[in-house]
Amino acid sequence: MSKVAIVGAGAVGTAIAYAAQIRGVCRELALFDVNAGKVRAEVLDLNHGMQFTPMARITGSDDLSVCAGADVVVITAGAKQKPGQTRLDLAAANVAMCRDLVPRLVGLAPDALLLLVTNPVDVVTYAALQFSGLPAQRVFGSGTVLDSSRLRFLIAEHTGVAVQNVHAYIAGEHGDSEVPLWSTATIGGVPVQDWESGGSRLDEAGRARIHQSVVTAAYEIIAGKGATSLAVGLAVSRILEAVLHDEHRVLPVTSLLDGVHGLSDVCLSMPSVVGRAGVESVLATPLSAEEETQLAASAETVRAAARSLGL
Repeated sequence: MSKVAIVGAGAVGTAIAYAAQIRGVCRELALFDVNAGKVRAEVLDLNHGMQFTPMARITGSDDLSVCAGADVVVITAGAKQKPGQTRLDLAAANVAMCRDLVPRLVGLAPDALLLLVTNPVDVVTYAALQFSGLPAQRVFGSGTVLDSSRLRFLIAEHTGVAVQNVHAYIAGEHGDSEVPLWSTATIGGVPVQDWESGGSRLDEAGRARIHQSVVTAAYEIIAGKGATSLAVGLAVSRILEAVLHDEHRVLPVTSLLDGVHGLSDVCLSMPSVVGRAGVESVLATPLSAEEETQLAASAETVRAAARSLGL
């Protein structure tokens, strides 16, 4: 029996629940939200579609005890990004929320992994790790899993190749200082920088344009529909599968770095092996000199935000 608890039944929390239900990620799904009417309505809506999805028990409440005994607790609650705001602008409010919430969740589900989705996810993950008292591998964030998916989609669109055959990662902050790892990006095993097929190449200008589109994607979606939800729902359900099925899958989640590329005491995204124990290892993916510099700068951005909040 596997149980996932989702804290926050807003656009993101509900999208994660919906994706997890459709993909049959777990046998029990619990939603918590302070808005009793909203969480009841979302649970009813999900349950009414049960005939068409793998079987699961879906419950919800405005009482946090609904999360008791979870294998994974996904935290999406908190202030959300408004048009024009950066993710780091949300830091103070969402870290304060974690200070109260995380110890209570650990008390209810002492064996759970904590998966942070609340932004700014790198700072919030670092805070949750401190407030939880759990081992570092059991507290991690969705990081740049979605950013990497956006990057792969845009490369695939540019080159006319299926996105499943593109391997490329965004590392660093889930935010404006994120770093595309072009030096190790491949399409069907061919380095992206060497790609030439049907007249389509991906030169430096094209790569810069794609990176800019990845960085601004969330702002564009927030301006148009108020929140990014559907793709992050799929991304997080994929992380949950890697954990609950113990897949040892490489995903660019954010976790506490301990000397990788000389970086420590900061939560940042790097390609990492994810399984039932949480983040099993962080890969020291080869970086170009420029990427190394950019990653160090990204780490400093996140560290400064954490320090400004007394973390």
